Amino acid sequence: MWLSKICIFAFMKQPLAERLRPKQLSDYIGQEHLVGKNGPIQQAMKSGGIPSMIFWGPPGVGKTSLAQLIAEESKRTFYTLSAISSGVKEVREVIEKAKQADGMFSTGTPILFIDEIHRFSKSQQDSLLGAVEKGWVCLIGATTENPSFEVIPALLSRCQTFVLKEFTKQDLLNLLQRAIKTDHYLKEKKIQLKQTDALLRFSGGDARKLLNIFELLVLSQNTSTIEITNALVEQQIQQKPTKYDKTGEQHYDIISAFIKSIRGSDPNAAVYWLARMIEGGEDLKFIARRLIILASEDIGLANPTALVMANNTFQAVTTVGYPESRIILSQCCIYLATSAKSNAAYMAINNAQQEVRNSGDLSVPLSIRNAPTKLMKDLEYGKDYKYAHNYEGSFVQADFLPTEIKGKTFFEPGHNQREQAIAKDLREKWKGKYKY
Repeated sequence: MWLSKICIFAFMKQPLAERLRPKQLSDYIGQEHLVGKNGPIQQAMKSGGIPSMIFWGPPGVGKTSLAQLIAEESKRTFYTLSAISSGVKEVREVIEKAKQADGMFSTGTPILFIDEIHRFSKSQQDSLLGAVEKGWVCLIGATTENPSFEVIPALLSRCQTFVLKEFTKQDLLNLLQRAIKTDHYLKEKKIQLKQTDALLRFSGGDARKLLNIFELLVLSQNTSTIEITNALVEQQIQQKPTKYDKTGEQHYDIISAFIKSIRGSDPNAAVYWLARMIEGGEDLKFIARRLIILASEDIGLANPTALVMANNTFQAVTTVGYPESRIILSQCCIYLATSAKSNAAYMAINNAQQEVRNSGDLSVPLSIRNAPTKLMKDLEYGKDYKYAHNYEGSFVQADFLPTEIKGKTFFEPGHNQREQAIAKDLREKWKGKYKY
């Protein structure tokens, strides 16, 4: 008996989240859009042509586990680095090892997994380019930040970007049930999940955090029968949910409240949520980037200066830094909150993209095609094109849409002063062609 307890104790030196990592892809929970039957990663695994990849998603959704499973099931050598503790020297050392190992101990290009790749500087990311380009390594980078902003374009263009979604409530409950049934220590106890709301709330959707909290609860009970309730969770954790977890659920809830307060023209609420993010240590550039998006999505043509203001705010925040940059962000969010609102530009591109999906690649009218060669001119490319500047007011009625959707409107002016003026001008110019 005592020997059994020693074995269990040694086994439990690993946290539950680590012990419960899936051993094969079929055990992997969630991300069906990637690893399901028709998912791109599943298809790549079947073909054997695994590309370099960037996994983008919140913490605790299985980025590391997925990378390990890809290496395991493809029988490839697996190297791992953390961007927090590794530099160019470590990267080059691993690449050299990978070059030597390729074909010797594995059936394909070695996989180099870099956790938190967004923390690598430009020079550190540059050091990966040659190895990825020449196929010495298959890079899998994991990031919680938007790779469009945090990964250099040259590296991003050499990788497929896959978005890992947050776990659903059912995913997390399935994970708990698996832990109870399969973990060597937990399955010896009689554990009942009576209530799970508090457990899920404290974990913030992070599976790793969920399992570690769950293990802490089980270890805190000296009985063989354990009932998990909201009261037990709150009693044992003995803390309120984090005021602001910039990588967890609050991150998404508060940025949502911030954006919706500005969209709703409430500068006081907007500044409050801004302060919550700043006090919580949020990346100020992340906030500034969201303001740029909002300036077009929710204000747009109602006040085009909003985009100029937001873009200048991003540049200023990048240049000035904290704490002064908080003042610049405050000015910008108040300006945007008190500005006229319109989502006309946002809806216009949505409508146009939907039309493209519905109608496909419609032909460009001959009159507005480019005609750089004699053959193209002989084929009547550009024939009868009316050069607007040759007409009064630099305007002439002509057809610019494909014949099949002639007269269709995608832009609908909003009910604000500026866009109503635009609508009036369009009505006068097009004289009934478009319904403005």
